[in-house]
Amino acid sequence: MSKMQLSPYVNFQGRAREAMEFYQKALGGKVDVQTGPDDRVGYARFEVDGALIVGSDGHPKFAPTVGDNMAIALNGTDKARLSKAFSALAEGGQLKGPLTKQPSGAEVGYLMDKFGINWIVSIDKSD
Repeated sequence: MSKMQLSPYVNFQGRAREAMEFYQKALGGKVDVQTGPDDRVGYARFEVDGALIVGSDGHPKFAPTVGDNMAIALNGTDKARLSKAFSALAEGGQLKGPLTKQPSGAEVGYLMDKFGINWIVSIDKSD
């Protein structure tokens, strides 16, 4: 059976690297940071003892308001299962970005569910 993982996803508004390094210093663990243009953090991951926080610098033209800077991240490699979950979560909510192939090979989509909770669903490439 395939596994899915849930974790908080935080838009650190340009401070993702600083935040992840701070958490690592305070708690130990491992940090992985992937950057894009202008050395902005497109994806950061902090993991310690099975707990996970993911995040990014966000988009400089779209500063989040309070509440929009947090989401639940759902990821895994089972495309059929995660595509179905993405559609189900979007029912009665708002699609913010369809599942779209990324340079990393993952497919990523964004939505707000009917309860006002933001979700980021990532279908990772299988090994």
